[in-house]
Amino acid sequence: MSEHIRTQLDGGVLTVVFDRADKKNAITQAMYTALADATEKAKADDAVRVILFRSEGDSFSAGNDIADFISLGQTPGDLVEMGVFRFLKALADLDKPAVAAVRGRAVGIGLTLLLHCDMVVVAEDALLSVPFVNLALAPEAASSLLLGANIGHQRAFELFALGEAIDGRTALAWGLANRAVPADQVEAT
Repeated sequence: MSEHIRTQLDGGVLTVVFDRADKKNAITQAMYTALADATEKAKADDAVRVILFRSEGDSFSAGNDIADFISLGQTPGDLVEMGVFRFLKALADLDKPAVAAVRGRAVGIGLTLLLHCDMVVVAEDALLSVPFVNLALAPEAASSLLLGANIGHQRAFELFALGEAIDGRTALAWGLANRAVPADQVEAT
């Protein structure tokens, strides 16, 4: 388990909190393992009716921790058993509603996670981006398929090809979010 992922089950809601605010909630392999464990638990536990992803600090997630991500390629063993792949598979296999409460930046996997959620509430001033082109990386977790399905080919192409951010109001207008509210109302909503 990672000290940067906290979980709490209350009233059927398993809240999963990104708690690495000093690094803008950039996700490490240890965090992915904790996210995989939490998501697998949500599916298997009848007491869990919904899973809620939220964050501490001023960013939902800055995406992958790049230094940690680079070390992944130098790690021996079966990549499929690594935390990142376990989490993405668990998320794709989840048969319960997933909700995200987004404040601040949602970058890369931070936005990709939203594509796997059933309900997304964003701050009006949140900034969402998939800057894979800027990093010379390929999009992950079927995001190139899911983003186009959610917002249309042209808008998805714009996000992927330019790597520019859109705000929460635009995310709502384009269909990436169910609601856009002031930042101080995201969690309550």
